Amino acid sequence: MVSNIKLKGDKAIESVPAIKDKALRINLNENIYGTFAEIGAGQETVRHFFRAGGSSGTIAKAMSAYDKDFSDAIYGVEDDGRYVTESRLKKMLNHEVELIEKRLKRDKHPNKMFFSFANTVATIDFAKQFKGHGWVGIKYQVEPDEDYNEIILHIRFKESDARLQQETLGILGVNLIYGAFYKYNDPKKLLRYLYDHLDKDQLEIDTINFSGPRFANVDNRLMSLQLVKNGMTEAVMFGPDGKNILPAAILYKKNILAIRGSFRPVTQVNMDMYEKSLKMFLEESKVDKDNTLVVFEITLSNLRSEGEIDERDFMDRAELLCSLGQTVMISNFQEYYRVVEYFSNYTKARMGLVMGVNNLVDIFDEKYYRHLSGGILEAFGKLFYRDLKVFLYPMEDENGEIITSQNLKVHPRMKELYKFFAYNGKVVDITDFDKDHLKIFSREVLKMINNGTPGWEKLLPKGISDIIKQHQLFGYDPNKVLEKA
Repeated sequence: MVSNIKLKGDKAIESVPAIKDKALRINLNENIYGTFAEIGAGQETVRHFFRAGGSSGTIAKAMSAYDKDFSDAIYGVEDDGRYVTESRLKKMLNHEVELIEKRLKRDKHPNKMFFSFANTVATIDFAKQFKGHGWVGIKYQVEPDEDYNEIILHIRFKESDARLQQETLGILGVNLIYGAFYKYNDPKKLLRYLYDHLDKDQLEIDTINFSGPRFANVDNRLMSLQLVKNGMTEAVMFGPDGKNILPAAILYKKNILAIRGSFRPVTQVNMDMYEKSLKMFLEESKVDKDNTLVVFEITLSNLRSEGEIDERDFMDRAELLCSLGQTVMISNFQEYYRVVEYFSNYTKARMGLVMGVNNLVDIFDEKYYRHLSGGILEAFGKLFYRDLKVFLYPMEDENGEIITSQNLKVHPRMKELYKFFAYNGKVVDITDFDKDHLKIFSREVLKMINNGTPGWEKLLPKGISDIIKQHQLFGYDPNKVLEKA
């Protein structure tokens, strides 16, 4: 008999179904029916469904094409010859769904909701240098006569044992299938439930994309934000088309120029910093123009500058940056050295950071590095040991003096350290700038937009004010302007 006793001080705890219960619930639904195709880490997901009981009503087929020739014969040959890729996963999902539709006639199964679950994974290598990663996805129906929905995610293993990684993958697979069918109406919760019975020390999810009729209103950029917000990963990226992209794929061996800012909204000074620094960066002997990627980075702490993260505000910034054709990164890196460390996981080519004088002065403030055993010296070793240059945009002080790398003031104790990096060419001034831009500040422009103050349009890049007005971004209200007029 279940006790309904409640004591004073009891907290509400959300009940998390056991993995076996999740698999059993799906097995006992006579209409959920599909296939499992798992490559690279055993058949760990389907194993849970076999063990739960009643699997014959759910599993049409389970397979694992380990041999490369067999895999190529079934799914086709990849252009790059790799197997653990998003392209491979999509081919697997599409192929298996086509087979279901071809082999199981709808007139015989009018109520069946077909699905295909697939993964292509590389677990930890024998030398234990690379911990492994993989693509996991499901293509499925919620109604028999409805188009298919799709959820695709990329994972990175953190455990150092292949068997543990296999078990982790199996649990994740059950969570994904269960969430796809029973939590599709709330993608944010679905995302969190992927970690049921898992710990963030076991697994990182750094890319996820939802598509299909049930996710028509889902913006995958917002789902990217949730990954960082929930601590599932430290950084995510999306392209100008608004689609989430795998950081490892786009950063690999690239020359990277990163610009950090609030971009609330993006202003003429932001674009001046970008254009002038990029021109200087491309003139570097070690920089290949065709292999260069510019990244506009927004930190989570920046998004929290007003307290809780305002998702609408985030989407406003994302929309403007995407309209300018930029690649955006959302990160949990407060310190610059952590950004550089992250990029260094994927490239050894020359990198550049674009920042204003204030940001550089902050970098030389010891208080930001008290959590490091080596303090500021450890941080600077991680920051400047790499093949990195800082492109410094000047600032105008209250007396009208232009502050550059030559006359900026750091703490007296940091003076010699700063000189060392400046004299070794790690800090380069952006000299070709428009002095009028130095008076533009995002926070002031935002106030003008909010208050309906005329003239803010000319402080933004061409076409940006039209987008703000058209979509009423950043609290723009046309009635406020009319009232003032």
